[in-house]
Amino acid sequence: MSGKSIVIIGAGLSGTLLAIRLAQRGFKVQLHEKRADMRHVQMSAGRSINMALSDRGIKALKLIGMDEFMLNASIPMTGRMIHSPDGQTSLQPYSGRPGEYINSISRGGLNIGLLDKAESYENISLYFNSDCIDADTERGICRFRNTDGTISEVKADLFVGADGAGSALRNAFYKHSASLRFSFSQQFLTAGYKELHIPPGNEGGFLLEKNALHIWPRGRFMMIGLPNLDGSFTMTLFTDFDGENGFESLQAEDDVEKYFNKYFPDASALMPDLKKDFFMNPTGSLGTVKCWPWQYGGKFALLGDAAHAVVPFYGQGMNCSFEDCVVLDQLIDQYGDDWPSILPKYQDARKQNTDAIADLAVENFVEMRDLVADPVYIKKRQLETRLEFNYPDYFSKYSMVTFRADLPYSFAKEMGNKQNQLLMDICSTTSDISTLDTDAVMDQIRKLREDRQE
Repeated sequence: MSGKSIVIIGAGLSGTLLAIRLAQRGFKVQLHEKRADMRHVQMSAGRSINMALSDRGIKALKLIGMDEFMLNASIPMTGRMIHSPDGQTSLQPYSGRPGEYINSISRGGLNIGLLDKAESYENISLYFNSDCIDADTERGICRFRNTDGTISEVKADLFVGADGAGSALRNAFYKHSASLRFSFSQQFLTAGYKELHIPPGNEGGFLLEKNALHIWPRGRFMMIGLPNLDGSFTMTLFTDFDGENGFESLQAEDDVEKYFNKYFPDASALMPDLKKDFFMNPTGSLGTVKCWPWQYGGKFALLGDAAHAVVPFYGQGMNCSFEDCVVLDQLIDQYGDDWPSILPKYQDARKQNTDAIADLAVENFVEMRDLVADPVYIKKRQLETRLEFNYPDYFSKYSMVTFRADLPYSFAKEMGNKQNQLLMDICSTTSDISTLDTDAVMDQIRKLREDRQE
């Protein structure tokens, strides 16, 4: 591959992974990050929302030779552990197939691992405290503010904005490219989130089931918990900003204590620093970003959250961003370093799929918050588990999204929603799913697929 230069803005997960892959291909890469090197400073608490690494993300990590390394630093989660208000628990497996599970991994740990790998390449130059403040799409430059306040202009053959939902490069598209007819939307949920913590037990033991994603569904709000390697759990409360059970109602320590004792008593008993964490950690917003186009002039491109930020309820934000890198890599296989040919095909290949997972993530918020404790939904999940165990060609919507990296998100959304409606209708009129003729159910599902193909 040629020595053409590439500038990547943002040394988060997807930007750093892409830098590594491009360096492996022989490109000269500059990786700019506006924050300090997270390996040498203490990062602010309360905004991690542990990552759920699944097949699409693993495929990208395998591309750079880091899949086994990262999986060894993760904890398998085989299903959702549902916590009822009275403290009863029930496990809803993610799949009826053995070996299909998601992996809880620290966002910071994953990012640090990628940065260490990036630093090992001579053709990657890392720049921290380098804040992209603007891009001149006509002149083909980006401007960066350095730690001393000086501004430097950088030229390159390709600029990739992997700088998150507040992307400076995306803002430059909006500001400087009137001819681009740039479209942008940002939609916030009425809910926000607050990160909390369950510490490890004695000698690093887990105080909850280790190999599960824990959910406390409470109608309009919920709490989730993901395991960490040290035996702790990263807990996240999702609730409306306003209203009776929203954040605005939790202004004093007594309010918080009463709230958690009422709605999450089994969890609050394991959270000795609950009130401290609640008032120390920030309350975050949850929003979806969509935009178009993602590229300009075959020289500037958006990647990851800069192009398609999603809410975290399908565990696919990181996996989807990593899939961007896989698609770009496949196009480089076809077109080399012909960026004017690659970038339009990249955005065309990704747009409908990232829109699909964005919509699916909002749908899954309602499912996790409202439906996982619903009797009909529980029967539907039990039926799906039976189908996955007995029929190799059956995949639930969740499985298509999470365990089938070969299927586009758009297909998973279309077929998954049709299957869900069919199975919910069946389960709503069935008192005992063990009496169902599963061959007949599968015939109906296969007919859905056939109808789609006609």
